[in-house]
Amino acid sequence: MTDDSHSGGGERVVLLCPGQGAQQVGMGKAWAEAFPAAAQTFAAADEALADLPALGGVPLSRVCFEGPIELLSRTDISQPALYTCGVACWQAMLEHSDPPRLMAAAGLSLGEYTALHLAGAFSFLDGLRLVATRGRLMQEAAEKSLGGMVALIGADEAQATAVCEQAAEGQVLVCANFNAPGQIVISGDRAACDRAVAVAGELGLRAAALQVAGAFHSPLMQPAADGLESALTDIDFGPPHCPVWSNVTAGPHDPENLRDLRKNLVLQLVRPVKWSHCCTDLIATLPPGTEAGWSMHELAPGTVLRGLMKRIDRSIGVESHDRPQTPAESRRS
Repeated sequence: MTDDSHSGGGERVVLLCPGQGAQQVGMGKAWAEAFPAAAQTFAAADEALADLPALGGVPLSRVCFEGPIELLSRTDISQPALYTCGVACWQAMLEHSDPPRLMAAAGLSLGEYTALHLAGAFSFLDGLRLVATRGRLMQEAAEKSLGGMVALIGADEAQATAVCEQAAEGQVLVCANFNAPGQIVISGDRAACDRAVAVAGELGLRAAALQVAGAFHSPLMQPAADGLESALTDIDFGPPHCPVWSNVTAGPHDPENLRDLRKNLVLQLVRPVKWSHCCTDLIATLPPGTEAGWSMHELAPGTVLRGLMKRIDRSIGVESHDRPQTPAESRRS
């Protein structure tokens, strides 16, 4: 597999790369069956992660294609799985007779690593080992702390902050994901999350506890952040060939400042993911109008990011690639 994912002579594209939670049994299978480049991507991941303890000797591709979902949803498996699936999808798209050109990219949490690889910041295998380490560290931090996450539906930032302040009672409880207007996730100690559901109801907000391993993007992930900082020193980074948006700053990484790029990847584990802000900022940099010659695409798996974009900016269409599309299907999407 070559590292020319930013090249191509076709349409200019903006890529959105999904994060943890988008995983589903069967993801990437249709791409691997239809395109040799996608199959090669999964084969390379199988070989590189053959000794990953969480897999117990089972190839990563088999878990992606066949499940079970309980195994695929483990933090230390879903992260390398999602990264591999997204890269395989893009490599398949590059096999087209008129391959697309990468104009800009953004990824939700784990997806930021997919975006950085596709922009040429590090090799596929370096990125794979990095996200496998990230997933393991986050799984370990989650198991050592009794944490959780709660989705607040219909809340703005001020209301979400008020819920955290009223429900914390001295424990950790912070805004963790700004996914879209009216969709904010808070994160922290499990008891504080339980109180937050009640507090949200008192404020007229809908709240739902999420089925996650721990309190991601909160101070409870500091042990994982410390381990990731060390792991990042072993990765050979280069400047991205196109703008890639940072979840922490909600702006593009500075290609001339790789030190800050690494720093922001570490901070991402303990700071809120500003996905809605990232998308708004990214859109503001793009030429307006469909005649501008670019399109926005969500890599496999799922359609989560397309759904969020409808809440962020309904004028922006996103084509999802959960599986290969026929020309007729592509025209209808």
